[in-house]
Amino acid sequence: MLKIGIQTAGLLEHHGIDGTFALLERCGFDFVDFSMNALDASLRDLRAIPDPLQSAFDQPIEALAAALKPYSEAAQAHGIAFGQAHAPYPSFWPDNDERNAAMTAMYKKMIALCGHLGCKYLIIHPAAQRNLSDDWKANMSLYKPLIPALKEHDVICCLENLYLGVSGGYLESSCADPYEACDYIDELNDVAGARRFAFCLDTGHALMTGRDIYTTIMKLGPRIEALHIHDNDGRKDLHMAPYMGILEWNRFIAGLKDIEYTGGLSFETISCVNSFDPELHERLLSFISATGRMFARRIERA
Repeated sequence: MLKIGIQTAGLLEHHGIDGTFALLERCGFDFVDFSMNALDASLRDLRAIPDPLQSAFDQPIEALAAALKPYSEAAQAHGIAFGQAHAPYPSFWPDNDERNAAMTAMYKKMIALCGHLGCKYLIIHPAAQRNLSDDWKANMSLYKPLIPALKEHDVICCLENLYLGVSGGYLESSCADPYEACDYIDELNDVAGARRFAFCLDTGHALMTGRDIYTTIMKLGPRIEALHIHDNDGRKDLHMAPYMGILEWNRFIAGLKDIEYTGGLSFETISCVNSFDPELHERLLSFISATGRMFARRIERA
């Protein structure tokens, strides 16, 4: 049976470390998508941090591993794995080499921490600029320097399909086009000489940019190794639970079934969780977990 996961962001703030992992155990989750921002809340808004970029990740890796210990101990106590992790973003800063170098150093440490946690995937958003023609060069400069660390710690970096807000609306940005996303993954793996890059398909972002979820999945195929599952109204990035928006979930299920997907089903439903009083979180999370189990059964059905 496919494993079911959910992001830690939005839960740790309400329930604490042990309380969050205990809650996820009761609700039937197998793994978490761990937000690296948990080690430094300031990274939730990188734009608010002036140059030079400073954060908790300036510490030696030994200190960072020690800071992770309460999370790993709680996860182990409650039988929850670290299935994937999410790095802070924006990942690339045009015309700011100093900040980009600091981001690269930070991401290398996050890769090492994933290795420490036994977390196979780290999701790092691609560069997303208003001029898409500039993105290829920016993304190559972002991801290529990470290859040695990915190999050393046996971690796979996942790119994600993004959108760009323009004049109150949304346009496709980096990797929203599945053909472009395939080019990125294939080129980076060729450079690495090994499978060190894969794709995290974000269902909500695909919906906002008008991409049919089934055809997107079929084009990306086995490059999809992680998911951010959530729903919206097609206009805003609401991060709601499935069936609270307009995504065609039967086409999502059919796509994963047809590519014989074997990765985790990870829900990125932070806004949905934050819309409810914490007293109701257990019932809400049980519903999301049950949705994941239903998806898993239907994807794996012969």
